[in-house]
Amino acid sequence: MGAALSATEPIVAAITGEHWEAPTCCPDWSVHELLNHLVAGNQFFAAALTDQAAPDRSANHLAGDPLGAYQRSATALQAAFAQPGAFDKVISVQFGPVPGAVALHLRLTEILVHAWDLAHAIDHPTSGLPADVAERELEFSRAAIANLPVDQRALAPPQPVGDDAPAIDRLAALLGRPVAGPASHTPSRATTRRSPTGS
Repeated sequence: MGAALSATEPIVAAITGEHWEAPTCCPDWSVHELLNHLVAGNQFFAAALTDQAAPDRSANHLAGDPLGAYQRSATALQAAFAQPGAFDKVISVQFGPVPGAVALHLRLTEILVHAWDLAHAIDHPTSGLPADVAERELEFSRAAIANLPVDQRALAPPQPVGDDAPAIDRLAALLGRPVAGPASHTPSRATTRRSPTGS
């Protein structure tokens, strides 16, 4: 968890005034809206694991300090998952109750993929995102999608990507992001929908 959150921070820090209203791969979400969603998601999982009230995910959680908001949400999320028994605790997510161990995979997948989304929206490298974590979450996501009923697969079809592509690109492609060739740096608001993790 820490590696994914830490690797995402430089991408968040690289967002400047000219980027905030730029489109992303997520339909109807600008860079500002996507980062807000990422921060709210961190807060949601932290609250669920610590028996706190869930945040209003439609509110503006960046509050004039986007990097600070991200850092605070990351700290709270890591602390929540570090609690004794966190992996066994059952929490409710979009698709029903899951144990904390599964929630960890869901959150890691969303963090990595949205870090990829933000990086591509602002033309920032994704090479700093942890390849080993992305590889694990790729395998988890493949299995999770295969086990979902077709009518619950609220995501775009997997996109073409080379078998030798970086793990983070293969994860992004699995969840409907266009990564092949020049399209990997061209956000598409028309083809990508949210993943079964909510991403």
